Amino acid sequence: MKIDKTAIVHPRAGLAEDVNIGPYAIIGENVVIGPKTWVGSRATVEGWTRIGQGCRIFIGAVIGSITQDLKYKGQKSQLIIGDNNTIREYVTINLGSDKKNQTIIGNDNLFMAYSHIAHDCIIGNRVVLANGATLAGHVEIEDGAIVGGLVAIHQFTRVGTLAIVGGCSKVVKDVPPYSMADGHPTKVYGLNSLGLRRAGVSGELRSNLKKAFKFLCNPKLSIPSALERIKEEVPASPEVAHLIQFIKSSKRGICR
Repeated sequence: MKIDKTAIVHPRAGLAEDVNIGPYAIIGENVVIGPKTWVGSRATVEGWTRIGQGCRIFIGAVIGSITQDLKYKGQKSQLIIGDNNTIREYVTINLGSDKKNQTIIGNDNLFMAYSHIAHDCIIGNRVVLANGATLAGHVEIEDGAIVGGLVAIHQFTRVGTLAIVGGCSKVVKDVPPYSMADGHPTKVYGLNSLGLRRAGVSGELRSNLKKAFKFLCNPKLSIPSALERIKEEVPASPEVAHLIQFIKSSKRGICR
């Protein structure tokens, strides 16, 4: 374990043997940090926060601060962060809003400078939040999604698997999996073909998903009608099934 002499680490914090804590960093009493995680200078980790192994937390980040939800009255709440996450300069990540709700972050994510993750958000794996991206409370971001710089996402909104949201977008409805979305408010412009190809999705499956998006983006079809056409005319696969289920389960409606 390497702890800079200027760092302030509570004696009851749970640090693995090979954690590295930089100059003037602050680690709170209820924090648990896993092996090979590095906390940079002047970063703060507080609250009931659990961080996995191999994470990198850069200068000035504030991890585990209490929710900004005005209903919060000081109750115990948690932030759980997985493995191999990169949390860049001045990122802020809040605790959950109460003991029933947690802020949960998976593995291998990149949160660029000044991005914000509010209370009760659920972030999957291999997600990218670009500089200044802002998630309100209870937002869900599925695996492999990319959220562009200065994007603002409304509370209780979801961004689906391998979707990409262009910079400066205003997201007030769910962004379907595998989609390419942009705008103020956000609209879907079709399939995220490049992202799917980079993720190793086969050409045949990309072609099938592109056909599904032609139905979804057809203004002459209602959402139920588009889903019915997808079921009837697009070859079945786990990805197509996920797309259908995501849309059917939407509470805020989807971007079209």
